[in-house]
Amino acid sequence: MLDRLFRRAARGQGLVEYALIIALVAVVVIGTLILLGPQIQSIFQNLTNNL
Repeated sequence: MLDRLFRRAARGQGLVEYALIIALVAVVVIGTLILLGPQIQSIFQNLTNNL
């Protein structure tokens, strides 16, 4: 019985760890887009103007 509870807790812990990793990746991506947004917009604007 205790073994089942431990496995269930370990599985829940794994899900929490995956959720934290996904949240961290999302924060990094959003931060990168905020920092590089104007440069990316400039690149696409130049491409549009040249077409």
